[in-house]
Amino acid sequence: MAKRSILLLLLAVALLTGLGITMLASTSFFTKEGGGEDYVTLWRQGLWLGVSLVGCVVMAVVDYNLWFRWRWWLLGGAAFTLLLCYEWHLAQLLGYKPVIAARVNGAARWIGYGSMRVQPSEFAKLVLIVGMAGWFATHENLERTLKHGLILPGLLLGAFVGLIGGEVDLGNASVSAAVGAGIMFVAGTRFSYLAVIGGTALAALWTGIKLAPNRFERVMIIFDLEKHKETLGLQQWISKLAFGSGGLEGRGLGEGRMKLSYLPEAHTDFIFPMVGEELGLWGVGGAVLAFILLTFAGMCIASYAPNRFGKLLGFGLTFLLALEALLNMGVTTALLPNKGLPLPFVSYGGSSLLAAMMAVGVLINIHRQGVHLTWDQLPVIRRKRRWTPQL
Repeated sequence: MAKRSILLLLLAVALLTGLGITMLASTSFFTKEGGGEDYVTLWRQGLWLGVSLVGCVVMAVVDYNLWFRWRWWLLGGAAFTLLLCYEWHLAQLLGYKPVIAARVNGAARWIGYGSMRVQPSEFAKLVLIVGMAGWFATHENLERTLKHGLILPGLLLGAFVGLIGGEVDLGNASVSAAVGAGIMFVAGTRFSYLAVIGGTALAALWTGIKLAPNRFERVMIIFDLEKHKETLGLQQWISKLAFGSGGLEGRGLGEGRMKLSYLPEAHTDFIFPMVGEELGLWGVGGAVLAFILLTFAGMCIASYAPNRFGKLLGFGLTFLLALEALLNMGVTTALLPNKGLPLPFVSYGGSSLLAAMMAVGVLINIHRQGVHLTWDQLPVIRRKRRWTPQL
């Protein structure tokens, strides 16, 4: 199974990436970002895809244990880039034009120059997974203690979640908190400690929602979407219409109507409804199946990792991709409040695509070093002492 898991992973990523390029070709002609140029977002995504493939290959070649040794440097660099986003708030306070930070759609979560921008939180999530996996790999026999199982890893997790949430990016902050808690659970942290983490996260999320009135309204409108279909519920209302319009077989590629200025962000966070409208239930089911295959393959790769760090790292990266996909599908089907999270490999966005491909590259490297045993042999290795890489 371990040898086949890499094939399933590559197949799923190829299908999802191909689906993303295909749907962008269908929707990008009508986007406002083009400035009059046809398919400009498609060409930009093509460039980002090339960069992402290079990043994936690099991550597949570099020994993943290197990230264990560099984890503190990576954590410091990720925190610094997140702090750069706050330059926008500093500029507003001191009355000067921001140099590197940018505010888009009411959130100061971007850095860059001109049209070349990146979203640091996408890469900070990967670094956070490395940090959490490294922590519990180092303190393998102390994960059930209060200090090493809750307080210290909780401070690390809380610092990153706070930095991301402070950018008014509650979606990525929630994802980071959930993935961090998932790693703590798999590592063996006491359930009572996880309850503390969960309660704190929910309290912080509720406080953030209450402090941002439009976020609170977004949470409430899902209970009566039709009443708010012309205001904050517009995206999700039209999204449901797109799914219904597609039916079983869809209208056909390029024949979707909701992208004609009816559905905002049809090429980014709400590209999944375009799949439903143009490719129908078969297209939606295929996309869901591809994410299921990716999740299954990633978990198999993690289970056969040669050390504890690899197991936790593989689990965290797989859980991140699966959770982002699940939340995006929940938002676009109006089952969850609008969070503004992209669909991995499919939505338009260079930072998201590059981060997802880097995660896949790390999974490939873990597989290359994995212990490839048969199913009957798997319980034997579970009884062996797990090796932790040295500093």
